[in-house]
Amino acid sequence: MALSFKLCVYCGSRPGVDPAYRQAARELGQAIGRRGWRMVYGGGGVGLMGAVADAALAAGALVTGVIPESLMRREVGHAGLTELRVVQTMHERKRLMAEGSDAFVALPGGIGTLEELFEVWSWRHLGYHDQPVGLLDTAGYFQPLAAMLRHAADAGFVTAEQIAMITLDARVESLLDRLAAEAVHATAVDDLRRI
Repeated sequence: MALSFKLCVYCGSRPGVDPAYRQAARELGQAIGRRGWRMVYGGGGVGLMGAVADAALAAGALVTGVIPESLMRREVGHAGLTELRVVQTMHERKRLMAEGSDAFVALPGGIGTLEELFEVWSWRHLGYHDQPVGLLDTAGYFQPLAAMLRHAADAGFVTAEQIAMITLDARVESLLDRLAAEAVHATAVDDLRRI
């Protein structure tokens, strides 16, 4: 996958208490740059958002941030990005981040990160896109969520197929390899549908 591969990253505007979260964000940014990928994210310059963006830029990646005007001060819009798009609403932000993305990754984060994750996962389930969705499970951060999803499946609200739409991995390179392979497969299936 070359420069045309665009990874959408969701993550916290806070760093979290475990230094492993920031380290994993840096590793993800470095890996995006090494692979020659592009990154789009929420445009903040603080917390995990700033860490992943700074590392990706330092590794040579093109990084686009999309941030609502109302959050420019709160999330300290990143001034050193390849492109920073300031929009009016959260809906516009999420749409622009998702548009043309080849895959989605969520790092540890709060309610905004979880909301973005569930929205893009729901869109995939409903057939609005077929791009892969991954969770970087740093320090077991997403294990309680995985347990909740198993509980929801046992209770009859979530199917095994829906859970299988999420790729969970604690290792950056392994997660990116899996998402890239799934994205290639999704593109090949789309190409076959057009024949």
